[in-house]
Amino acid sequence: MESITGGKSRYHHGDLRNALIEAAFELAAEGGPERVVLREAARSVGVSPTAAYRHFSGQGDLLEAVKVRGQQALAESMVEAVRVLPALDDPGEEAVRRTEAIGRGYVRFAIEHPGLYRTAFCRTPTEDGDFTGLEIPEERPEFAAFVELSNTLDALVAGGRMRPENRPAAEVAAWSAVHGLSLLILDGPLARLSADQRDAVVERTLTTIVAGLTRQV
Repeated sequence: MESITGGKSRYHHGDLRNALIEAAFELAAEGGPERVVLREAARSVGVSPTAAYRHFSGQGDLLEAVKVRGQQALAESMVEAVRVLPALDDPGEEAVRRTEAIGRGYVRFAIEHPGLYRTAFCRTPTEDGDFTGLEIPEERPEFAAFVELSNTLDALVAGGRMRPENRPAAEVAAWSAVHGLSLLILDGPLARLSADQRDAVVERTLTTIVAGLTRQV
C-alpha cells in the first residue's frame, strides 16, 4: 500500500482548512489522536493559531475532521484489497473472496497505520451520535468502511452464500471480529507474534468469520 500521508504538507495559498486537516492527518499518522493539536497543525503549515481558529472552533473540531479522513483511508484499504484480486466467474465465490479481502484490508490498515487507525475510531466532542452500527448509514464519508462491509455482505446473500435470515446485523459480528483482532495485534499479546505467525492468524480468523457468515444450517 502506498504512503497515505505523502510527506509533510506546507500551505502556500488557497484552502487553509484542508491544509490544516492534511497537517493534522500527518500528526495522527505519527502518534494517533493525541498528536492532533490545532496549534501544532498551524505551525506545520506556517500560519498563526489565530488563522487556524478561523476554520476550526477548537481541538475537537479538527480531530473530528481527521477522524473522517482516517475512516476514508481505512475504506480505501478495504477496497484496494479487493481490487488487486482477479475476477471470478462464480458470483457466490466472488462474494466470499471479497469478504475475506476487505477483512484483510481492514487489518492491514491497522497494522501499517496504527496512528490513523486509532484516530479513525477515537471519540471526539463534536462527533455526530446518530449512528449505532445496527443500521445502514446514509452516504457520509465517515461511514465509508461500514458501507463497504454492508455492500459486501449483501453480495454474499445475492450470490447465494449467505442465508437471508442471517443477514440482519451481520455487520456487527464481522466488524467486531476484525476490529478485535486488529487491537490484539496492535496492543495485545498478538503483538509478540512474528510477521508470518501474525499473517497466519489473520487468514485463519478471516476464514472462520466467513464460514460463520455463510453457514447454511
